[in-house]
Amino acid sequence: MEKRNLIIMVKCELGCTYDVAAALADLPETPMVYSTSGDYDLFTMFRLNNSDDIGHYVCEKIQKIQGVRDTNTIVCFNPFTKDQGI
Repeated sequence: MEKRNLIIMVKCELGCTYDVAAALADLPETPMVYSTSGDYDLFTMFRLNNSDDIGHYVCEKIQKIQGVRDTNTIVCFNPFTKDQGI
């Protein structure tokens, strides 16, 4: 089944970044979670089936994790890498 990639920037409650990162990394759709500096605390990538509802996934899976304060979702279109985003 074809997949699509999402990048979700996550802002965490103070003192919760490591717990949120661990919870996100445990999701089967998450190939990577990075801590970052700047406006958001975490940079995450998710691989969802094309038939999955992105809004529902973000609201039900990501935003309900304890310690998540805010998210910014970026839908990826065309991969320009050798692995074609797989």
